Amino acid sequence: MRMESGTGGRDRVSKPLWRLILPLIVLLLLSGLPPQIYGQDSPEPQQPVTIELSKWKIYNDGTHPSETTKGINAALATLHNNGVKAVTLPSGTYLIDKDSRINMVSDMTFILPDDAVLQKEANGKERYETMFLGYGVDNVTLKGGTYSGDKDQHDFSKKDSPHSPGTHENGYGILMEGASNVMVDGVKTVNFTGDGMAIGGVGTLIKDLYEGGFVTGALDAKGYAVKNKNKIRTQSPIPLTAPVLQTEKIFEISNVKKLPYTFEVYFYQSGGKFIKKISAKARDQMAIPPGAAYCHLVLNQASSKGGYLEVWNRVVSRNITVRNSESAFNRRQGITVGGADNVLITGNRLHDIKGTAPQSGIDVEGGYGENGNLNTNITIKNNEFYNNAAYDAILYDGRSAWVDGNHFASKGAIGLAVSPPFSNAWVSDNHFDGTRIYAYHDVYLQNNAMNDSVTFFEGPNIVIDGMKITNGTLALSAKEAYGIKVSNVDIAITQKVDAGLSVNNQPVRLSNVTITGEPSLRSLSGNAVSGSVFDHLKVIGYNSAYGLSLPPGTYKDSRFEAAEGGKFGTLSAVLTGEYVFDGCTFRGNTNGAGMLYAENKQLKLTVKNSAFELPGNMQAISIQAAQSVLVENNVVDAEHLTSKSTEIVKINDYWKRNDPYDVGSAVIRKNKITSNLQAVGISTEYAGIQAPPYTIEGNTLVNAQLSLKANDRVNNNILQQLKY
Repeated sequence: MRMESGTGGRDRVSKPLWRLILPLIVLLLLSGLPPQIYGQDSPEPQQPVTIELSKWKIYNDGTHPSETTKGINAALATLHNNGVKAVTLPSGTYLIDKDSRINMVSDMTFILPDDAVLQKEANGKERYETMFLGYGVDNVTLKGGTYSGDKDQHDFSKKDSPHSPGTHENGYGILMEGASNVMVDGVKTVNFTGDGMAIGGVGTLIKDLYEGGFVTGALDAKGYAVKNKNKIRTQSPIPLTAPVLQTEKIFEISNVKKLPYTFEVYFYQSGGKFIKKISAKARDQMAIPPGAAYCHLVLNQASSKGGYLEVWNRVVSRNITVRNSESAFNRRQGITVGGADNVLITGNRLHDIKGTAPQSGIDVEGGYGENGNLNTNITIKNNEFYNNAAYDAILYDGRSAWVDGNHFASKGAIGLAVSPPFSNAWVSDNHFDGTRIYAYHDVYLQNNAMNDSVTFFEGPNIVIDGMKITNGTLALSAKEAYGIKVSNVDIAITQKVDAGLSVNNQPVRLSNVTITGEPSLRSLSGNAVSGSVFDHLKVIGYNSAYGLSLPPGTYKDSRFEAAEGGKFGTLSAVLTGEYVFDGCTFRGNTNGAGMLYAENKQLKLTVKNSAFELPGNMQAISIQAAQSVLVENNVVDAEHLTSKSTEIVKINDYWKRNDPYDVGSAVIRKNKITSNLQAVGISTEYAGIQAPPYTIEGNTLVNAQLSLKANDRVNNNILQQLKY
């Protein structure tokens, strides 16, 4: 959100004094708010106070970790209490105790010179933190310096407890748990056993209820207990007096087992006076009404046997910006967003993440589906990703993210994954440089570029508007009919690689898609069921040996043009379903590749208002099997034939003449077929044994002949003979 102000066109001199200074007052008030909300840079801090090393027994020579860590914490706490708003440390290496961490304070800018390092002491812990910002820590800037982990000296053989997993994936450089209004600017986080940085939440268990915590009955409109054998209610009140609920006045019901996910909540004052009732469901954030001291639940279920639920307060980190920073050579992630609202990650470099899954530059994952924290309103903008082992960025769970202007360049990895637990992502103006895109549902993609890779889109609610692909494959695997819509896509194939467009599973809608260049195999293929819509599709220079494997659908105002070279490549319509070609142009090559070939007893084929350009000796349409065929109002230019035996439009061929027929019905009418030889313009005579009568009417054949079955219905065809 951007706030702007203006003076308008009025005479400033005539304004009263308060109106003159009001904009300045507003600006001063806004200057303390997080810049990601207002779209402005944060104000310059006051002149920082340099922490005196000797006074606080801090060492900058990489020694005395315990004393150094205690000294930094003591200095931060004391200076904060004295009203200091900005501090800095001298250059050097500060060894941070393996059994402790720096605990950041509120309302403070912590500045490190570029050549200052906070080095975590070598250890064997599965979890550690170097810098920690917990719940209640607000209005903080971390600026400059390097936060370095102990990855290269770490002892991975130890465990924190006999029951811990032993993965050593939770060694953090900077960890936020419920902090707010935080800016991380120009900071390096490197060589950690887990994440360079993690932005998460903190949870407080208020109460857990087992089956014995419920009794049969309900509550009436005034909050009094009433009998109801079909419902259960809490036996004892759920207290709403925990300290965290006095400041964070929300709670939720989660981890529900063998109980309904929907329920009614009745709020009461401490003396028992009923306040109000609400309806809610598990994981809803419920506001505590003023004066409420406890509540009861009523669930629409007759028994609580085996039932269990938990009452939680969860606080995520809020208003966090990470900019102009670098996270690299960490084992698990560059940055994890594990429970946050309103996060901006911009202008950073995230690279060389490798060691333990997920191995991602950025992972937005709060474990919300596993009783974890919710992520909302996450912006990932103008970052550079490279050399990450598995992912550049993951939107795993949460809702509402903007991914804009990034360079995803970890070759062979997934550049961006939008997983099923995440909804509502806007992805624009990114470059996927040798990296894949995986997106499941509720994603809008606009004006992205991709090269040397592939996609996976499932849907529903996938919209792709504007994409430039070089030597890559746009693969669509729709889960629901028309759950994917694609428009304004250019696929350029400049090398003999497997690339193009693939349409699978359920039908989709595409418009203004252009594929140019000859791949190693097919530039258009797929097995989607009938119903896809292809509007203004162009496939130019497709492989003339392998042709195209067309999914069923309606092809409107489209163009198909074979590359030179091969002679066997066809536009194959061979799947069950309906194929409609309306207003299309088909152009083969001089060797004879490029005809429209149909063969499936369960397909319906319509070709109308289209043009066929045959620069070589070839058929235009070859129908080997179909449930029904309509070829109507087309123009066929076959003026480069070398054989009079060529059948330009044909149903079956000579080798199948003694087989049972496999084209159920056919209508071929109002077409104009022009040939340079006395070739066969329309052939049905080899349709097969007991073939039904087909309708051949109103066609104009120039220098071409009819070769039809005796039982065909033949009307008003015109045969013209021209000399060449």
